[in-house]
Amino acid sequence: MNHSSYDRPDSDPILIVPYMWIGDFVRCHSVVKLLRQRFPDRPVDLLATRLCAPLADYMPGVRSAVIADLPRSRLAFADQFALARRLRRQRYGMAIVMPRTWKSALAPFLAGIPARIGFVGEARYLLLTEPRSGEKRLERMVDRCAALALPAGATLPETLPLPELRVPRDEVLAWRQNRGLSDPRPIVALAPGAVGPSKRWTSEGYAEVARRLGEDGCQVVVLGGPGEKALAQEIAGNSGARDLTGDELRGAILALAGAAAAISNDSGLLHVAAALGTPSIGIFGPTSPWHWAPLNPLAATIEPVTELACRPCHKPVCRVAHHRCMRDIAPDTVLAATRRALAATLPEYRQPA
Repeated sequence: MNHSSYDRPDSDPILIVPYMWIGDFVRCHSVVKLLRQRFPDRPVDLLATRLCAPLADYMPGVRSAVIADLPRSRLAFADQFALARRLRRQRYGMAIVMPRTWKSALAPFLAGIPARIGFVGEARYLLLTEPRSGEKRLERMVDRCAALALPAGATLPETLPLPELRVPRDEVLAWRQNRGLSDPRPIVALAPGAVGPSKRWTSEGYAEVARRLGEDGCQVVVLGGPGEKALAQEIAGNSGARDLTGDELRGAILALAGAAAAISNDSGLLHVAAALGTPSIGIFGPTSPWHWAPLNPLAATIEPVTELACRPCHKPVCRVAHHRCMRDIAPDTVLAATRRALAATLPEYRQPA
């Protein structure tokens, strides 16, 4: 295997082709940090969809996002060639291709990027200069991605660098003022959405927690994308929380950066909140926190108390239809964890007796 193209002692930029789900995109900041440790003189860019691109603006060590909304269901050769022309102008010396698909490696190949590292995946020997094997020995996605930032065969560090998002304080203050949230009451952000209904805690549970936090003197906001609008309106209508769902991720980033605490399912916004350093309560039903929780420490990890033979299933839809892994989580449990998180970070907050 030729390592000379990988360890070129120059300043050619590096392109990372990450997974394009929000949580996975945040995870890839660990890869950015590993690359910056190894190649401090080489700028690092991220390929990004328009949805994920705002995250790159707040990632230390990232030069820029290269925005490309390629179709998910087909190769789209014309789009791939157009993207390759854009990449060629940047004179990248290396591309780290995280997804295992042909289409994720095609544009770096067409752009002639000298070093293209990724797992073999769909027999991509032609597209990669350094096709890797052994990803199945790494159980977590974050470990597989991190391995691509190291030389082939290198041992992963015992502790991976934590993803990090830094938002300027003036942006947060401007967001609060524009949203009419400039009074000093602490904000608690709810993120009730997730990919697949099985990963969503009940709307009734979120509404109950939001109502009682409002009685505690908190401002409660509900975050999410267009697909969560109806869910957010249901929660807000039953609790007095504010629906702040929208089409653009930047608003949710600023909301989470300005929040005193966040409550979220196992979803992309949980990773955003944790990377911002916002005390975060993660609710895990069908998924395993060891596999999918943020690397960043959470204020609390909520799981069902009762052991279930079907858990974890990692399925987007409950296979046995009872959905007990989420329904058995009591609002009191989530509320108590949130109150502890608020009391730990806000001297003025007093937990109700």
